[in-house]
Amino acid sequence: MSTLFTPLTVGGLELPNRVVMAPLTRVRSGRAGVPGDLNVEYYAQRASVGLIVTEGTYPSVTGQAFAYQPGIETPEQVAGWRRVAEAVHAGGGRIFMQVMHGGRISHPAFNGGVRPVAPSAVAADQQTRTYEGKEPLPVPRALTAEELPGIVDEFVRASRNAVEAGLDGVELHGANGYLLHQFLAPSANRRTDEYGGSPENRARFVVEVVRAVAGAIGAERVGLRISPEHNIQGAVEEDHDDVVATYGVLLDGLADLGPAYLSVLHDDLEGAFVQGLRSRFGGPFLANRGRRWGEMDLAEARRLVDGGLADAVVVGRAVIANPDLVRRWQEGLPLTPADPATFYTQGAEGYTDYPFARV
Repeated sequence: MSTLFTPLTVGGLELPNRVVMAPLTRVRSGRAGVPGDLNVEYYAQRASVGLIVTEGTYPSVTGQAFAYQPGIETPEQVAGWRRVAEAVHAGGGRIFMQVMHGGRISHPAFNGGVRPVAPSAVAADQQTRTYEGKEPLPVPRALTAEELPGIVDEFVRASRNAVEAGLDGVELHGANGYLLHQFLAPSANRRTDEYGGSPENRARFVVEVVRAVAGAIGAERVGLRISPEHNIQGAVEEDHDDVVATYGVLLDGLADLGPAYLSVLHDDLEGAFVQGLRSRFGGPFLANRGRRWGEMDLAEARRLVDGGLADAVVVGRAVIANPDLVRRWQEGLPLTPADPATFYTQGAEGYTDYPFARV
């Protein structure tokens, strides 16, 4: 039997298998960001994966990154996520919340009407979908050094709220061009103070966030997601030597904590750079290729886990379309293809209506 289907200890949890559901943007939580019946059903359907990581969830409305995104700020949002956690646990599952601050990937049309904040006043050259249609992202306001502890507190409050709601832990989103990644990437971080310039300075804020959250809820409940050299949403990292230095400093800053896991999205998961990060981290390592570099299929998952290149794999589209993916992979059953046209729509179609295997 493949190691893919054997247990793995992550922080304080024992996962029944090594298939992790990726944090997948699905925009079905309404304008108030409150998970409802559809969200409860969707996550509960997928409780057989080793670990569910929720879609990116904003810690404060000013950090909201797109329309209809869920939050973990208000009592109503906490109550909604409590229903999700209870349903997943009732199905035998385990669930971490991805806490995600959009930073400059935000818009006044849905973030409370304020100018987005970022490490530097540099816009991401792209559009975002608001409730009224697509709009260009504005130039953000550069955060002052005095404001940064308040942003750290937002991550801490959100993580405490997630645990209060009954989720098993949190994944801090340091990838894909959102706020934490913006601090790491030279293209988005042009600061000249202690949070900009050198690799040590650019990694500083991310280290502070992870350490503060770990201090609040326990490091065994905290995972970190990174995507070095992903070059997405304007977070460009083209100097490989700088990337190696930056992410090395980041992991060294967390070495004594022992976080639950490190999740890495990269196109060369078996290469010296990523495997070096894995060795430097020293804990459970989750590998994610992402759709840009080819979806994670069974052959790739087995190659990575059975080959000792990862402790678990992070899977996206296949879990969207196959709520019983682990069974299908384990028994060699055919897969249902995902429909990209319904990824970011409202309602049950393409969300909770994908079938379970009938054999």
